[in-house]
Amino acid sequence: MHQALENLEVYRLAEKLSDDVWAVVVAWDYFARNTVGKQLVEAADSIASNISEGYGRFSYKENVRFCYYSRGSLFETKNWLRRAKNRSLINSDVDNAFSEDLDLLGKKLNAYINSIKKKTHSDHEP
Repeated sequence: MHQALENLEVYRLAEKLSDDVWAVVVAWDYFARNTVGKQLVEAADSIASNISEGYGRFSYKENVRFCYYSRGSLFETKNWLRRAKNRSLINSDVDNAFSEDLDLLGKKLNAYINSIKKKTHSDHEP
């Protein structure tokens, strides 16, 4: 029997990142929130969303596919954070903190993907 989604460290880290991004963006003025902020929040939210969607799929192969989407969203989040920093919406300290979180999350996500890939070679599905 596999563990609950909420018990997966990679999922919890993705949720925390998403909530932390929201907390920063919600304080921006309307124009910044509606342009860079909206894209940044959607990209960050998509990391955990894709992990959870893959987790709920029928096969390990589908789970891996959605984790790849999650990894793509992680890189998109990095892009929008660079835009936010370059446009003086966040300072270097906030950017560095998010970058550290994203680096850790990326490592955990890759490890999770590799663990699922090993299961694709077994006969047992989730």
